[in-house]
Amino acid sequence: MALVLALTADLLFGSRLQGALAAAGHDVELIGDGAALTPRLAATPPPAGAVLVFDLTDARLDGSALLEELAAAGALPGVRTLGFYSHVDVTTRERASRAGFDLVVPRSRIARDAAGLVASLSAGP
Repeated sequence: MALVLALTADLLFGSRLQGALAAAGHDVELIGDGAALTPRLAATPPPAGAVLVFDLTDARLDGSALLEELAAAGALPGVRTLGFYSHVDVTTRERASRAGFDLVVPRSRIARDAAGLVASLSAGP
């Protein structure tokens, strides 16, 4: 299965996400903020097929800008990206799509089908 790096400061939702993904056989690492992500990627680059999940509902994190920075720096070779947003926040969804996320889904969908979404992304383009 895939390595999943989940960037979310919401501990309750992060734990729920981690549990669902681990139950499906994925290796999951929770990362609490954007400042911790870059050093984590530099210390141990994720393998091809890994999935990076961004909580786009976190007002303290500009996930779209962070993804653009990481991609420009070449820090995500072979890594797939999944962002989740509040279903009423169309602006965030559109901005994330423009930033280059492989998949952007409402928070309710990731809560319901995280394992399936990660499995389809980690399988390749």
